[in-house]
Amino acid sequence: MRDGPHIVRGPDWWLRLNVAWWHLTIGPEYPPNETDLRDSTVFGLELPRRASVAVLATIALILLDQARALVPLFPADGIAGLTPITLQRFVLFLVAPLAIVLVGFRDDPRRYALRLGNWRWGLGLLVAGLVVMTPIIVALAGLESFRAFYGGATAPLGTRLANNLVELIPAEFLLRGFLMFALWRRVGPLGLVLSLVPFVLTHLGKPDVELWSTFVGGAIFAWLDWRTGSILWSALGHVYVLTLMLVAVGGATP
Repeated sequence: MRDGPHIVRGPDWWLRLNVAWWHLTIGPEYPPNETDLRDSTVFGLELPRRASVAVLATIALILLDQARALVPLFPADGIAGLTPITLQRFVLFLVAPLAIVLVGFRDDPRRYALRLGNWRWGLGLLVAGLVVMTPIIVALAGLESFRAFYGGATAPLGTRLANNLVELIPAEFLLRGFLMFALWRRVGPLGLVLSLVPFVLTHLGKPDVELWSTFVGGAIFAWLDWRTGSILWSALGHVYVLTLMLVAVGGATP
């Protein structure tokens, strides 16, 4: 029962539940600094400088990835077990946006969630989420569409895990670090919603169930990054989910 906007009354269990909910949903603030608020005029349009650069750069980097633009630069058999596409995504999704932050924005990468963040909440929420997701992933792995998509080629588990780490941590930084936090400091929580757009579109071609689930999964990952101030926990969750799927369909062998 609420007596007012900030007063809650009721039995002890209800009060404890409200306190737990408050701790869960009260996240850090990400106030903009003076540079975040600067605009640039382009053909009469007043555009937020950093946010616009982040959006345009993200689009360009994803298009370069889809075109496999950097793949020819790497040996056909990869390097140290890392495939050319994994190496390309490491460069495009981590090195390139990090260079924009450091050289273009002259900013601290920690402001874009490239840090440990609130590790207690991050670790706890990650473990809770994986407990829920594990049986779901195992069940989905039994569907023919998932077995056909993920089980076509096999590789040792260690190789799969290494590639997933080197590919997905950069992907999390690009979308839910670089893009989302640049937007957040101009448009607030709408930045979380906007960051879902490229995340969902980059899953086109995957099984329909997975494609639709990216609305929920992407939002949860983005919320986790907001709550903890770090991309690490969503990245580890992403790596776990994909690696478990590969193991479950036989695409990763011991």
